[in-house]
Amino acid sequence: MLDFLKYEAVSMLDFSDDERETLIKRAEACIEGFGKLETIEVGGVEPLVSVLSMHTVLREDVSEKLLSRDEVMANAPEQYDGYFQVPGTLE
Repeated sequence: MLDFLKYEAVSMLDFSDDERETLIKRAEACIEGFGKLETIEVGGVEPLVSVLSMHTVLREDVSEKLLSRDEVMANAPEQYDGYFQVPGTLE
């Protein structure tokens, strides 16, 4: 059985007894279903990256300069020394 109360406490959730029982049953059914996958013999099976036989066509990565720094900074509400100035996020 799952230690559901531990997970509930760690995630700071509070379920009613009925909700908790329903969630435990569903979680145990998922775990049981995934457990059945362990019984499948996969020896000699080549790994499959994609089920599609198509290959992704990648374009050449070419750098393009679309806007100058001055054009970009013209839209900045606040700037400092040529950079965007934003409120601090760490205290």
